[in-house]
Amino acid sequence: MTFTSAGFLIFLPLVFAAFCWFGDRRRWLALLIGSCVFYASFQSPFLLLALALATTVSYAGGLCLGRTKRPEARNAILGCGVLLCLGILFFAKYLPHFRAAPHYGPFGAILSIGVSYYTFQAISYLIDVHLEVQEPERHLGYFAVYMAYFPKLLQGPIERAGHFLPQLRIPYRFDYDKFRSGLLLFAWGLFRKVVIAERIAAYVDPVYNNVRSHAGLSLVLATYGYAVQIYCDFAGYTDMARGTARLFNIDLTENFNRPYSAASVAEFWRRWHISFSRWILDYIFKPLQLRWRNWGVSGTAAALLVTFLASGIWHGASWGFVVWGLLHGVYLAASVVYRPYKRKLHAALGVGKSAWYRGVQAFCTFNLVSFAWIFFRANNIGDAFYVVRSLTALSGWIPLEGIARFLSTQILLGEGFHNAVPLVLMLLVLAAGAREWTTRIQEQRALVRWPIYLALSYATVMFGVWGSSPRFVYFAF
Repeated sequence: MTFTSAGFLIFLPLVFAAFCWFGDRRRWLALLIGSCVFYASFQSPFLLLALALATTVSYAGGLCLGRTKRPEARNAILGCGVLLCLGILFFAKYLPHFRAAPHYGPFGAILSIGVSYYTFQAISYLIDVHLEVQEPERHLGYFAVYMAYFPKLLQGPIERAGHFLPQLRIPYRFDYDKFRSGLLLFAWGLFRKVVIAERIAAYVDPVYNNVRSHAGLSLVLATYGYAVQIYCDFAGYTDMARGTARLFNIDLTENFNRPYSAASVAEFWRRWHISFSRWILDYIFKPLQLRWRNWGVSGTAAALLVTFLASGIWHGASWGFVVWGLLHGVYLAASVVYRPYKRKLHAALGVGKSAWYRGVQAFCTFNLVSFAWIFFRANNIGDAFYVVRSLTALSGWIPLEGIARFLSTQILLGEGFHNAVPLVLMLLVLAAGAREWTTRIQEQRALVRWPIYLALSYATVMFGVWGSSPRFVYFAF
């Protein structure tokens, strides 16, 4: 069961009805049962076992840390808890690769779906309790909901306990404005997924699954297309997750903030997968930077390289992910080394705060990120380097089959003009750059709101790619 499946449209009202029927003291039970049913729908008993183990380890570890005062004992408890969580993650995520599991299955890597996100939550909880910035949670039910809450279970956001747990203790009161904003956010996320991401995937997947039959322009379009596809796919999921959670008066962390408008790779990572970026910043980069502080700028650069190498490995046991992580590490390390010279250069040229120069920076950043996506998307490292070589060659850049055929096959995806309409809508929406347009819609009169609701629903139904429930890209991670 996924957010785009028909089963979810039945499941969600049932969970919400149970949530409303239970009293405030037992609403957590409705959420926990619903979350377990949701996870069980993937028909892998190992998934529920892994979730139960991660929950037990982190809950017990937090209680032990809360009762223990000796630094040596606290360090030992933290070390054991983190190692056990990493062990769960390793066996769930990497064992299938050693058994020649396919890179993509019907739901991605079905054996490990969601495990990365709740094990990261468990680790952050243990570290925060150890640092005494988070009180140990003594209510096992609330803590289990924190780990298993179904809207964020499969792809995040990676929630911090200090943000999520207090919301479970607030008595529920139905808020019509919040409820309808949640439905609109879910609908917008669904549109981005099934209309935009899936239609772009119809072009990207055939090209990247057979890259040696393509060259030049088709690979350029597929690469840029994938940059948009993965954003709309992942951000669409996050919107659906946040919208669903909002129905229960729970606010999840915003995970995306127009990342492709970033003027640097560092800014990109402050806008892309925000909960994950903050996690690796707080729990990997900062400790490394502190340890290597005597190295100065070199220490910071080295910490960035190691951090993003770990990020690549987290995404999977593939050389493509390793290269992708290293590329981002190199981008960021180079920016740290170059920073003092950049300030002087900008001051000398007088372009530091000019709008046109920020546009140039955003263009360059988008291309650097898109180049790294090649290694992320390619089926193997050989295909990735073939794409890179093809992009640097001149052959294949000018279509020889003529303008009409080129437009038909490359722009309209070979299926007619109606398939280009959602892509045009996507470009207009991205160009408008309306980050919080859903909020502004809620402030309008009903005569303005409802035509927008109907138009969004019509476009989703008519232009959406449905069939079997579409998988989400990040299910594989």
